[in-house]
Formats: sequence, C-alpha cells, structure tokens
Amino acid sequence: MPALLSWIGPRALSRRERRRLAEHGPAPELPTGLAARWAAFVERHPKLLGAAAVLVMAVLALPTFALHLGTSDQGNNPASATTRQAYDLLADGFGPGVNGPLTLVSEVYGAGDRNALNDLGTTLRSTEGVASVSPATYAESGRTAFLTVVPDSAPQSKETSDLVDRLRDDVLPAAEADSSLDVAVGGVTASYDDFAEIIVAKLPLFVGVVIGLGCLLLLLAFRSVGIPLKAAVMNVAAVASAFGVVVAIFQWGWGSELLGLGAAGPIEPFLPVIMVSVLFGLSMDYQVFLVSRMYEEWLETGDNRRAVRVGLAETSRVINSAAVIMISVFLAFVLSGDRVIAMFGIALAAAVALDAFVLRTLLVPALMHMLGGANWWLPRRLDRLLPRISIEPPESRSDAGGVRATIPRRRANPAPHEDVSGPEEQERDVRDIAGRGR
Repeated sequence: MPALLSWIGPRALSRRERRRLAEHGPAPELPTGLAARWAAFVERHPKLLGAAAVLVMAVLALPTFALHLGTSDQGNNPASATTRQAYDLLADGFGPGVNGPLTLVSEVYGAGDRNALNDLGTTLRSTEGVASVSPATYAESGRTAFLTVVPDSAPQSKETSDLVDRLRDDVLPAAEADSSLDVAVGGVTASYDDFAEIIVAKLPLFVGVVIGLGCLLLLLAFRSVGIPLKAAVMNVAAVASAFGVVVAIFQWGWGSELLGLGAAGPIEPFLPVIMVSVLFGLSMDYQVFLVSRMYEEWLETGDNRRAVRVGLAETSRVINSAAVIMISVFLAFVLSGDRVIAMFGIALAAAVALDAFVLRTLLVPALMHMLGGANWWLPRRLDRLLPRISIEPPESRSDAGGVRATIPRRRANPAPHEDVSGPEEQERDVRDIAGRGR
C-alpha cells in the first residue's frame, strides 16, 4: 500500500481535493459530529458510563461459569439432517448412551485376571449411570480383552463425564486391586474429556504468556504502568463476556435451533485457545489506535482530560469501522450451517463487538478520565531501565523523563476535572470544544 500510494502520488485525491490542497495547503481533520459529541459526553459522565459498561460486561459474563467443554456430534446437527434423525432414533429406541458407549480395555495375564474381569462386569452393572455392560471379549491370543459400557445418559451430558471419572477414580482401582489388570477407559466421551482437560490445564499458561507479552509491548510503547494493566483486564473481560454469549446460544440452546445450528451441546475445547489468540491480536490493535492518539496529545499538552477526549474523538470512528468489518466477516460464518464454524464466528463477533463498542470507546476512556494523570505514571527507576521504544517521536518530549515541554505553562498532572486550557486557546482549537456541536 505505501509503495502504490508513493507511485500514484496526489492522483489518489480527487481534482477538487488537489485544487483545495494547492490553494490552502494541508489542513488537519478536526473531530466533529457524533464522535466528538460522544467523546465530550463520556468526559462529562465517566462514573455513570463506566458503571454501565461494567454492568453490561458482568451480566454477559455470568453464563461463562456454567461452561462445559466437549465436542459436537450428530446429536447437535440440525433436525432436518439424516444424521440427526438417526441419532434421535437410536436414542429413543435403545437409550441415549448407545450413541456414545465407553470401551474398557486391559491386558490379561492369566485365570486370575479373567475372573477379575468377570467380577468387574458384575460391578459395572450395578454402578450408578450404567445402562448395560457387554460380556468381556478376548483377542485370539487371549492376552487382551475389552468390555463395552453403555451409559444411561447422552455422550455430551455432564452425567456421562461424571461416569467416566467415577470409573477411573473409584470402580476400576477397586477391581484391579487383587489382579494384574490395568483397565483403560476409552470411547467418545472419555476422549473428548481428556482433550478438554489438556486444553484447560494449559490455558492459564497460554493466556498468561499472551497477556504478559501484550503488557510488555504497551509498557514500552506508552511508558505507563496503568495502560498495560487496563488493557489486560479489558481483554480478559471481553473474552469472558463473549464466552457468556456462546454458552447461552450453543450450550443452553437460546436460539440455536432458530439459527439452524442444531441442538444445544458442549462448547468445543479448542475454542478458548482460538478466541484468546485472535481476540488479543484484534483488541491490541484497537488499544494502540486509541491510546497512541491520547498519548500524543498528553505529551504535547499534559492535559489528561483533553488527551482522552481528543484521542477518543479522533480514533473512535476508525475503531468502530474496523470492528464492523470484522463483525460482518465473523457473522458470515453462521451461514455455513456448521455448528463448530458458527460457534467460532459468533464467539469472535461478540468479542469484537463488546471490545470495540463497550470497552474501547466507553469503559477505557471513562476509566482514564477518572484516573487523571495517574494513567501515565511510571516509576523513575523502571523508566531508566526500559529501552526507549515509543510510538511517538522523541522530539515530543523535552527530556528522558517524558516531561511535557510543548506548552510549558500547563501542569503535567492537572486535577481530574480541571480544564487547564486558556480562553484564547479554547477559541483557537476546536478540539477543546469537540463536544459542543462544532
């Protein structure tokens, strides 16, 4: 894109724009319209709007506490699919567990192990959650045997997962006590649960690395402790609230059949990893768009209120436009008719919408207005240790400590609701009155 624009040059502009540029020279685009009025409105009511944003995110995140990871099967297909019809017929005729039986396998080393297997079959038939147990089937060599256990619940239900845990933790260890059996539990539900357990165990490390690297980048770029911490909290909030939307639609079934996405079921185990990685990349873009303009104004003026107002007014349209594009792309996944792809699309669309329209253009500026100059605080010792990697050029600062010098009359840390601009400058710069209909 830069190469093409360099080659095209001023021809990228219309004739009218080129004529105006030749006559009057370049003119900055001042924030006007809805973006400017919204920035001023947030400045006037930061506590109320911040509380409203927190309430919205908290309510949407509540279903996340009921998250159940698993994998979809034919039972989640649309009712018109033959695979779903066959699944329902089997469940109605032979019980829901017949669609996902468990397989218990062990090596056998003698008559004692055979007797233990027979006793295990008897024990399994009286175990809670078991509908039926097949006789032990031996390989031709007689060294391997398996039993098929049919649960009395569906493969995706939590009751079946509890049965797997009960077999592994209680029933099988007792049966193996007086023999050399080492019974392994397999089957659809067991494999799904094992996969989900691995993902959940690694998820804190994965999220921690992503958040840590993001915070380090923002710390170096904006030389502030508060900016990275707020970004990390906002990203986690966006993921939690988006998962709440996914749980309500796909796990609880609120509207999934109407959307042609099939019946309610568990959430795919790989979805948290995909969501966290993609969302953190997108939200980091939005954070840099927003805060870099605020940081530029803060370095120039030292007025936190003005910096937040101007930054929000001049970048909110870019953020919202980019978010609308991404939301449209992700929602198009629903048209595929596949439950897994639609889950991925709705999850990311909800996350991007909440991140852009609630967090970046509402909660973040509201918090920055309330914190005032503390937004840009950095310990001096840490400031000396960090390398000078900044979005803004070094000439914006008067010294290595980041002291603002462009307008030395202004204090670096004004009061949260104090306007430090003089009357003459307020008349000169429309950004100082961006919310008054200009």
